[in-house]
Amino acid sequence: MTLRKRDKTALVVLAAAVLVWLLLQLALPADTPAKLARSLDSIPVAEKRLTRLRQLSGSVPGKEEVLKRVSAELTQRQTGIIQAETGPQAQAQLLEIIRRVAKAQTPPLDAKSAELGQITRLSDDYGEVQVSVALECRIEELVNLLADLTKQPEVLATKEVRVSLANGKEKTLGVRLTVSGLVPRRLVPEKKGLASF
Repeated sequence: MTLRKRDKTALVVLAAAVLVWLLLQLALPADTPAKLARSLDSIPVAEKRLTRLRQLSGSVPGKEEVLKRVSAELTQRQTGIIQAETGPQAQAQLLEIIRRVAKAQTPPLDAKSAELGQITRLSDDYGEVQVSVALECRIEELVNLLADLTKQPEVLATKEVRVSLANGKEKTLGVRLTVSGLVPRRLVPEKKGLASF
């Protein structure tokens, strides 16, 4: 098979065209037209994003002010948390508060016995300590004691009140009062073993 002059010329032109095409492919990146088209299409998207970012940045000072107010309120509320190194120390502080309030009553009340309850988890951030005391008093003295407990700066709650007749002639009651106080979560003992599941 012999090639004619016309076929040879066509092959040379084809080889030159392939060489020029290869040089263009190597010299110019293949995705340049696509990037250009994408960047032209993304201008409205970028403008919308810029507008949204401006709105968000404009709301930052207001959010910072809200954060400051909420932080100040949280700090003020957390002043009522019983602060102690350990759970038993927090229970002892709670017992002292109850005794102090009972002694301040008219006539002073005497907490005859005390029982320290469990330290339990109240939420992710707080725990609860409980103390039970036994008192003998009249009904109005009990009401005054409960009212004065709510006036304390610590966060306290009456958990349980059991009342029985102590002396019918003097109209006194035997009272078992359980009071709980708020403590930091770190004072709550971690459960170990199967109970933690």
